[in-house]
Amino acid sequence: MIINNLLNIQVQKIIKKLIYIKKKKKYNIKKKKIKIINIKFKNIFFLNKNKFLIKLTKKYYLIKKFLNKIKFLKKNIYDNIELLYIYNNTKDIEVINYIKKNIIKINNIIKNLENTCIFIGKNDKLNCYLNIKSGTGGIESQDWCNILLKMYLKWAEKKKFKIKFIKESIGNINGIKSVTIKIIGNYAYGWLRTEIGIHRLVRKNLFNKKRHTSFSSVFVYPIIKKNININIKKKDLRIDCYKSSGSGGQHINKTESAVRITHLPTNFITQCQKTRSQYKNKINAIKKLNIKLLNYKTKKTEEKKKNISWGNQIRSYVLDDSFIKDIRTNLKINNIKYVLNGNLDFIIKKNLKAELQNDY
Repeated sequence: MIINNLLNIQVQKIIKKLIYIKKKKKYNIKKKKIKIINIKFKNIFFLNKNKFLIKLTKKYYLIKKFLNKIKFLKKNIYDNIELLYIYNNTKDIEVINYIKKNIIKINNIIKNLENTCIFIGKNDKLNCYLNIKSGTGGIESQDWCNILLKMYLKWAEKKKFKIKFIKESIGNINGIKSVTIKIIGNYAYGWLRTEIGIHRLVRKNLFNKKRHTSFSSVFVYPIIKKNININIKKKDLRIDCYKSSGSGGQHINKTESAVRITHLPTNFITQCQKTRSQYKNKINAIKKLNIKLLNYKTKKTEEKKKNISWGNQIRSYVLDDSFIKDIRTNLKINNIKYVLNGNLDFIIKKNLKAELQNDY
């Protein structure tokens, strides 16, 4: 009876987690998308566009893979409920053993799906740049910057992410003043965005053995394609049409083909009067506005990078006492070498899950 109750509790927990995953991963919306894609596959005109067909096929299989996992989980959950009912009547120990094995299999799939649910940021799926900069303190801080770099390189290697060095400023002895690397991998930005902030190291001085504190700043930002379109809301735009004119105030045509677009939140203005078509001028003006907004977004990212306060500590690494404390989650780890060897996932997940603590 006790075993039966425990298994029943586990099944109920799995059901709760499955409901959560379906909500976070927009299960119902994905089901509708599959139907729409199937309709497009039947469109002969669309099938002639190879570029769009490849993109749509890839999207189809990604959604289908997720839906099949949910279907598999639902079937196995219902099977377990039926088996528990059978056990109540037969008390067959083999039935219980089968349920236990099945629950382990289900939990592994649930765990993998839950991992993708923690990435809630708009750009979490993207590749990213990781920038590490040493603080004041000369050789000590530069050495700490180098230690952090090695930690992230080992972490990326464990995740089988690709690394490319973009910029590196070598310091004294074996230290680094600053370094920027490109990290290519699934959810690279999502994994690393919670690492933004000041990393503090406490250890004995390399030369006089006195207790010394070093700081390094870490900044992460997503790699957004330049041709990506900013989601501009219609309500944020004021579109004015006017008669295009040449030099000296001469009118090129009598129709109001020229277009001026004002983006109300930023007050950015773009205009175009290249062609006699109002529609084409409008498209060109929107393209110009899109570029302006992308540049604005990039500048804000750079400003955020420069404005990381040296008081904004996120983690302390105390080398002599061999412990690490994540200040945001109060997580304390008593194995500093383990973390510096690139084992960061459990710390990162703790911070990502903290963002979702009100979702369950």
